[in-house]
Amino acid sequence: MSKSWMQVGSGPERSAPVEVAVVQAAPVGFDLQRSVQKVIDLTAEAARQGAKLVVFPEAFISAYPRGMSFGVVVGSRKPEGRELFRRYYDSALSLHSPEFNRLSEAARRNRVHLVVGILERDGGTLHCAVLFFGPTGALLGKHRKLMPTAAERLIWGQGDGSTLPVIQTEIGRMGAVICWENYMPLLRHTMYAKGIELYCVPTVDSRETWLPSMRHIAMEGRVFVLSAAQFARRGDYPDYFDTEFGEDPATVVSPGGSCIIGPLGDVIVAPNFEGEVILRASLDLNAIDRARFDFDPVGHYARPDIFQLTVDETPRSNLRIVNRAPAASGAEISNNETEAKEAKSC
Repeated sequence: MSKSWMQVGSGPERSAPVEVAVVQAAPVGFDLQRSVQKVIDLTAEAARQGAKLVVFPEAFISAYPRGMSFGVVVGSRKPEGRELFRRYYDSALSLHSPEFNRLSEAARRNRVHLVVGILERDGGTLHCAVLFFGPTGALLGKHRKLMPTAAERLIWGQGDGSTLPVIQTEIGRMGAVICWENYMPLLRHTMYAKGIELYCVPTVDSRETWLPSMRHIAMEGRVFVLSAAQFARRGDYPDYFDTEFGEDPATVVSPGGSCIIGPLGDVIVAPNFEGEVILRASLDLNAIDRARFDFDPVGHYARPDIFQLTVDETPRSNLRIVNRAPAASGAEISNNETEAKEAKSC
């Protein structure tokens, strides 16, 4: 992976505009192979249009299960809901799997930076995550959603501070904040402090309040915001998708609303609610420097003498051995030594 933290002000030469694409589409719900293929096809189409950065929505591989209950009420889980979760789990992506390698190859073949929202399978847990691939196909970084929203907590685990990258690339410093994570002020500040310029927002939110939020974040952080939302109909999900939206395949489940915003809060590409589309823009990163003339949220407007933020980026595991038995030779290992070795091995 490339370096995911760097000091503000060490960015690339800003001699050429950055060509970006925000993909608004639906995955093939609960179908890993076909959803991956759709990412491949749409990435190629965006690259043909000239994009060097392609951003996909939240949980694009392999569905945001809007309107589903998974058979849960407080104090009870139905067997049908457990089976539905199993199918959902099967449609998720494992890192370094054949499907993961297909995404890597799509980025390499099209020479693009690819930012894609996935369901990441890790042991018995699913994480809502974002993968960053570079134009060589290398995995540059990963972000796991820190706080699943409301009923999402039934099906997704929480991320930790170890996956909050802002990645230095030849087209700018990029990172991702997923959906309602954008309402977490300290997380936003962390991204700003790491020098983010291309602020990617994989989401499924299409409320009328979303555009004002994106404009606020762009202006607050003096960043370009690329908000990629799903546009999905009932027919994009399988027949066994038991949802409050009914059975009519034409029913809109996720209405879109993707947009691209400039660092003074200006709407570069307005929200689209009409269907599947690739939104394109040419971004002049010099606009960020001009915007920070009168407001830099982590520089001359920060007041670190009053306000400071501590971010714990320690990877978290549920296994930590603190009192290992002595070696067979009889040599004693102190608890402190054992803990140090365990920490190093993680």
